[in-house]
Amino acid sequence: MISEEEPCYVISVAARMLGMHAQTLRYYERMGIIAPSRSRGRIRLYSQADISRLRQIQRLINDLGVNLAGAEVILRLNRRIRQMEDEMEELRIELQRLRDERLPQPME
Repeated sequence: MISEEEPCYVISVAARMLGMHAQTLRYYERMGIIAPSRSRGRIRLYSQADISRLRQIQRLINDLGVNLAGAEVILRLNRRIRQMEDEMEELRIELQRLRDERLPQPME
């Protein structure tokens, strides 16, 4: 199974999958919204994660009327929220471990 982060789609295939022009993908790259990998021959390669991110951008722009800058901010905030949720879960686990260590052990 291919990882979601594995670069595997050339720009023409990615554009076709998304229903947008390759030039739009190049523009998004220049703006720093997407950063496809590059092959040894400097060919842009998009991962499934890149495609998913671009689909989210499309939905925000087309369905919700958000402009490109707003879509970028929303995606950045969503990513930060997920990071913070992961950190909170790690802290919950650590807190429970510390609480468990403090509890007196039952006598056998």
